Amino acid sequence: MPALPESRLARRVSSLREAPLDVPTRERLAQALLDWFTAGWSAAPMPLAGCFRTLAADCYPGTGETPVFGGAMLPLPAAAFANAAIAHIREIDDAHRAAMLHPGVVAVSPVMAFASGGQLTRRRMVDAILAGYEVALRVGEALGTRHAANFHATATAGTLGAAAASSMALGLPEAVLHHALGLGATQAQGLWQLMEDDAQESKSLHPAFAVRNGMTAALAARAGLPGARSFVTGKRALYANLAGDGPLDALDAGLDGPLRLHTATIKAWPCCAQLFTPLDAAQELLAAHRPDIGAIREIEVAIFPHALKIAGVDWPARPAETCFSLRYVLAVLLLRGRLTIEDMEAPRLDDPALRDLADRIRIRTDEAFQREFPHRRPSTVTLVMADGNRLYARRDLRRGDPEDPFDWNQMLARMRAFAPAMSDEAASSIAAWCEAFVDPACDGEPALPPPCLFGTAELRAGVAA
Repeated sequence: MPALPESRLARRVSSLREAPLDVPTRERLAQALLDWFTAGWSAAPMPLAGCFRTLAADCYPGTGETPVFGGAMLPLPAAAFANAAIAHIREIDDAHRAAMLHPGVVAVSPVMAFASGGQLTRRRMVDAILAGYEVALRVGEALGTRHAANFHATATAGTLGAAAASSMALGLPEAVLHHALGLGATQAQGLWQLMEDDAQESKSLHPAFAVRNGMTAALAARAGLPGARSFVTGKRALYANLAGDGPLDALDAGLDGPLRLHTATIKAWPCCAQLFTPLDAAQELLAAHRPDIGAIREIEVAIFPHALKIAGVDWPARPAETCFSLRYVLAVLLLRGRLTIEDMEAPRLDDPALRDLADRIRIRTDEAFQREFPHRRPSTVTLVMADGNRLYARRDLRRGDPEDPFDWNQMLARMRAFAPAMSDEAASSIAAWCEAFVDPACDGEPALPPPCLFGTAELRAGVAA
């Protein structure tokens, strides 16, 4: 009987700890870590982050020694839960075209918590994070677009990614890791209905629960509990029950090829990734033509329909909705020439000039664009000028996609732009800690992340002020 695709995936993930790591993978891993810290620092001063820190402490009471973004030390599971939630608040954590999920927040958060005890070497930490990306993204790709339209894949496939990352951090052998993935699949969940019911503030619970459930699955497997073996392909498994329609060979095709980490997208804009290509197109028009915004008669936008299933807010009523409103983010970019964290956190929603420009935006969906989704995200923006001139741009891929990546210096600049509360000292410390993963000579060192990397004192002082 041929091996299950789930068995081949578990074998591949387990073998990562024996495989050599090339320089591009090490460099990309350092970027993933920097992205995670950027997302956490960016959101940590927000009141919503305080809600998640309180919730984590309520769920896991007691003192702890694991650092949390902007808060007091918590017990290990509480810190992992809180950090996963906080790092997702701003919608700037990395993404993926085909898997349609946020891999870093579920792969890095549990491993960082396990590392806080000083029990992981840098190499084991790398292997664990790579495993989290590999499983989350392969499962997400297999589940496909129909699944992603109904379920938040960061919560479903992401749970399995967190289970894989946790299993590797704990040093579980292949057979036990396979059980952990099966146990994680039992807890995979995350309904998009919260977006329909104006509950955007709770979206960050999806990666938090994914990390909690993934860590629990790994610990349960270590304790000897069995998990489903055909957790994706079985007749009562994820694919059958959660509207799977993607390519099942994504689970085990090309296992000897490049790691899925290299296919993730670093986000260029502080909003939902479904809206990036129209923003990129608009930015292209601004740079190429420097149009008189007051002379724009109408702005025509065509986009793939799936985008508006996730980011369908017509005009935000509160800051939590700004990330999901194409009309808002596009109007801000065109009017002010930039889109910043401040525009999302403290939006001037009643600004007459902004509302006037937003009223000139006409958005339509294009079924031809949808047929290219998710591997491409086509969108067009046309500025119809008062003199009848039409300025047009089309984008199929996003800035930060693997085809148009950031380099290290651009990542550092992005961190400072997205995390304005970060001091020069903190930025230097975070960059140095992440960059050390590129050097093989550091592989045997403890991967102990110092609390200062989380802004525990610095951010709390800022919140108090």
